[in-house]
Amino acid sequence: MGWLQPCMPCAIGYGRDDTTMEETRPLLFISDLHLSPAIPNTVAAFERFIARTANEAGAVYILGDLFEYWIGDDMLATPFAQKVAATLRSLAQRGIALYLMQGNRDFLLGRRFAEAAGGTLLPDPFVLEAFGRKIVLAHGDAMCTADVGYQRFRRISHSRAGRCFFLSWPLRWRLGLAERMRNRSHTTWTSERMAIADVTADAVAGLFRSSGTVAMIHGHTHLPATHRQIVDGTPTERWVIPDWDLDHGKPRGGYLKLDSHGIERLPLD
Repeated sequence: MGWLQPCMPCAIGYGRDDTTMEETRPLLFISDLHLSPAIPNTVAAFERFIARTANEAGAVYILGDLFEYWIGDDMLATPFAQKVAATLRSLAQRGIALYLMQGNRDFLLGRRFAEAAGGTLLPDPFVLEAFGRKIVLAHGDAMCTADVGYQRFRRISHSRAGRCFFLSWPLRWRLGLAERMRNRSHTTWTSERMAIADVTADAVAGLFRSSGTVAMIHGHTHLPATHRQIVDGTPTERWVIPDWDLDHGKPRGGYLKLDSHGIERLPLD
C-alpha cells in the first residue's frame, strides 16, 4: 500500500542564505523539466546537464517541477526515481551543492528525496545572497493570482493538514489522482486559461517588496524572458527560467547562470 513518513511542515516566511563565502564558481538554475519515463530525450538531456554542464558550477538550484508529478517520497521505491536521485547525488560526490524547491507538480517532494539526491530543500520563496547581489528565488505559481481556483487549491495542498490528508492515502490512490489531474491539465490550455495562469504584476511587485530585493528568478510559467519593471520607484528585473521538452515538437530548454558578471540565460548543450 505504500504509506509515507510523517508530514513535513510548510516553511513559513522566507528562507535566506546569509553565508559570506567568496563565490568563485557560477550558480546554475533550472526548473520545469517535468521528468518522467515517458520523455526519454528530456531525461537524457537532464543527465547530460548534470554530468557535463554542471561541472563548472558551485551549486545547482532546481526551482520546482523537476518531476511531471511527485505524490510522496514513497515514489523513491520506483526505479525511475532512484535513477534521478542517483544522477543528482553525483553532484555532491563532485563537491557541487544541490538545492531543491518544490513546484506545483511536485509539491510533495520531501526530505527523503532530498537526502537521497544529496541536496537541500529550500522554502518558497527563498532569498539568495551571492556575488554581491540579493535575489529572491521562487517556483512562480504563488504569483499567478488571477487563477483563483488554483490559488485556493494551493492554499489547501500546501497546508500541513492538506499534506497530511493527501499523504495518508495509499500510493495507488495518489497515483490515480495525479494521472487524472495531469490528463486534465493537458486538455484545458485555452488562450484564456494561459492568460490567467501567468504571474500578475501586483503579485510580482508584492514579492519584491516583501523580500527586499530588486532581482527575481522563477519558473512555472514556461514563458522564458527577462522582465523589467519599476517597483516603488526602483528598477527591478525578473528572470523566468526556460522549461524543458525535447520529446514533443521543437526541442526547448535552457538554464540561468549567475556569476560575478551577472545573470545570463543559456541554451542546453
